[in-house]
Amino acid sequence: MAISNMPRTAVTDDAPAISRSLARAFDDDPMMRWFFPEDATRVASLGGYFSTIFTRQYARNAVCERTESAAAFWVPPEAQAKAVPDAETIQELMIILGDRAGAFRDAVEAAASHTPREPHWYLALLGADPAAQGTGQGAALLRSGLAKADAAGLPAYLESSKEANLSFYEHFGFTVREELELPGGGPVLWAMWREPRHPAGA
Repeated sequence: MAISNMPRTAVTDDAPAISRSLARAFDDDPMMRWFFPEDATRVASLGGYFSTIFTRQYARNAVCERTESAAAFWVPPEAQAKAVPDAETIQELMIILGDRAGAFRDAVEAAASHTPREPHWYLALLGADPAAQGTGQGAALLRSGLAKADAAGLPAYLESSKEANLSFYEHFGFTVREELELPGGGPVLWAMWREPRHPAGA
């Protein structure tokens, strides 16, 4: 694996590179298009959105890793109560979302109501710049997080908002647990679950 594709811990100084990669990764995502419907401004808005949640929310309380053109934010069970946006972060997000802020709030609340109660590692976000497609960066980040969950003997959970990505996650052992239709005519989220795998020789 190329050095640039090796997962490494993401720090706040990485925010510009991470937000660029994620904005490009999610430009065609149904949920992000629901939140940011204007084609002309979507990538810029997504950049602000991802920069905000990374620097103010996940970099502080989650396991954040990156490669040259991809990033993943994982929340272990002991951090899930802390890895939520504070009032100032929410205010920043509301400004970025504009008149879609209400739809965003309703979607977050709907998804949260279906979060599994048992301890798990939560994949809050995984994305790779489409220009890096086929280089294995997203898969490397997914393997890295799953190895940590497996080492802890814990399952993993995610919500995919893009049906085309389901087979990718299924390849790594996830199965669809539930289909959630977001309120207000929003898109579908696929809740996916993966039981822990014991390390070789364990």
